[in-house]
Amino acid sequence: MKVAGVMPPAFRLPDAARVGAVRLQVSDLPRSLAYYQEAIGLVVRSSSGGRAELGVPGGADALVVLHTRAGVTRARRGAFGLYHFAILLPDRSALGRFAAHASALGLQVGMADHLVSEALYLWDPDGLGIEVYADRPREAWRHRGPELVMTTDPLDYRSLFAAAGGAAWSGCPAGTVVGHVHLHVGSLDDAEGFYHRALGLDKTVWSYPGALFLAAGGYHHHLGTNVWSPGPAASADHAQLLEWELIVPAAGDVEAVARSLRGSGCRAEDDGTGVAAADPWGTRVRVRAA
Repeated sequence: MKVAGVMPPAFRLPDAARVGAVRLQVSDLPRSLAYYQEAIGLVVRSSSGGRAELGVPGGADALVVLHTRAGVTRARRGAFGLYHFAILLPDRSALGRFAAHASALGLQVGMADHLVSEALYLWDPDGLGIEVYADRPREAWRHRGPELVMTTDPLDYRSLFAAAGGAAWSGCPAGTVVGHVHLHVGSLDDAEGFYHRALGLDKTVWSYPGALFLAAGGYHHHLGTNVWSPGPAASADHAQLLEWELIVPAAGDVEAVARSLRGSGCRAEDDGTGVAAADPWGTRVRVRAA
């Protein structure tokens, strides 16, 4: 398979690698559960004490895992860590139904056309960023030499609303996944060192101002990084992204990731279910087998 972009110099993640769950610390679990069900359209898979898992009906895995404890406050704007996590809907008609639903609820929503995808942006009750998006077909993606072309253009929201065909939103449909995670970082060079050279993601977009996008298997991005905010990292008592998952096909792939991380001087913790490492700004990624 021909892969656009730049492959890592040594270890490269399998083409089938994908994003799994995001784990968020929130200040008020019942309030967040209500938001993620009513506004976003996820369903509760389990809830006990200060932890709850949400996903889609029939889905094998959780997409969002919420944690809370006493003393947690709203996210601090501009902290290193989460810019947004992105829920990928299976088609444009689903995104149109969601857009109409968000409008009916009066939610504050940002909109953008990225050429590879169409996206809506929201913020949960703690100020944590969420993207809900649908991809354009891969054959419609454009390249500039080896680099994928992504932009931020105005969204044709009238066309998107029309794509719903008048159908009502009934929650995130089967096939909905977490498509990517986007992080505030302190340095694109250091982000490249950790996520490209050590973790093994391809670079896909590197000329977008202040940002670097990375992926496995020719996707537009499983991870976005940017230097648009000054930091520092969130304190332990702020709402924040605690960890995000990267899922690889087999246990041998997890072992290969661990070797690459350690060979690059990163600390990689193996707890028997996967391997976890923190980037230079403390954001944890856990790699596990499907």
